Amino acid sequence: MRQADAFPYPGETETPFSTTVDTTRLITLLHRNPDGTDQTIGLLLPQVVEALLEVPEEIRGSVNYDAPARTLRAFEQPTEPERSAAVAAVMQRWREQKTFALLNGWRDELWPVYATSDPKAPEVLYSVERAGAGLLGVMRYGVHMTGYVRPSSSSSTTAGNDDNDNDDDNYNNVKIWVPRRAVDKSTYPSMLDNTVAGGLMTGEEPFECMVREADEEASLPEALMREKCKFAGTVTYIYITDERAGGEKGLIYPETQWVYDLELPADVVPTPKDGEVAEFFLWTVAEIQEALARGEFKPNCALILLDFFVRKGILTKENETHYDEIVRRLHREVPFPGPHQVV
Repeated sequence: MRQADAFPYPGETETPFSTTVDTTRLITLLHRNPDGTDQTIGLLLPQVVEALLEVPEEIRGSVNYDAPARTLRAFEQPTEPERSAAVAAVMQRWREQKTFALLNGWRDELWPVYATSDPKAPEVLYSVERAGAGLLGVMRYGVHMTGYVRPSSSSSTTAGNDDNDNDDDNYNNVKIWVPRRAVDKSTYPSMLDNTVAGGLMTGEEPFECMVREADEEASLPEALMREKCKFAGTVTYIYITDERAGGEKGLIYPETQWVYDLELPADVVPTPKDGEVAEFFLWTVAEIQEALARGEFKPNCALILLDFFVRKGILTKENETHYDEIVRRLHREVPFPGPHQVV
């Protein structure tokens, strides 16, 4: 949990997993509201600001950098299309000049950066290439799903016995589908993941993203997803990248994940489809806990499993010393606008 939510909390200067970056040297990316106030929309490393200032103004637009205050205002063109075009031009220049290794994982997918937190109509300030969002330290959004199978009634019950492991409120004996990421993935190759997960593109609804990713990554039918997949809340955290992220270390990733559960029939087997998953395993809770302890899961995927264990009563105050801290860190307050503030 501390590895996934590694950014220091107010009053802290560092945490055991934040030593890859000096957080006191970060530059705050600001957006000026119509009323003249500024709000934080990102946290940048000094080398990113230096690279941005080197981009010709006719490409990036005007930039207001206050070095003593460690603040930056950029991409403030009059309209969203103009702002998105400026961001795209900067990212493309950095890609062509090989300025940042992170952009080697270019995806041709646009992710939203929000200016407001209106739940009905959150305003997109601009969109940014998925691979470049981490350079700006802006809020990132995704969906994660835990697909599980309950023990069959024939194997877990006996006639006249109502106290069995297949009760609706007992999840300790479920098995969970766990994928291993492909060895050639640009980020966290060969690590373990959640059953299905993916990034939320600009204009995409979380559940529709979940349905799309379930088909692409696991060959799960749309009809099954729409009938059985259940929304289970959100988690928020601030991650700090290391070398496994496929680019520069120490980038700040504030993230919100929309979380879903899917109870699968025993005869439905997730199957890799788009090449992002190497294989699937159907594991017991104990097997997953052992893999978690060995550090085999992608950090934010481990976090989602902890959330599942907490919600299903597998992880409790009685069996986990750090239960309260885990629950608190699963729902961190983050100082960025966006729909995560109101879900």
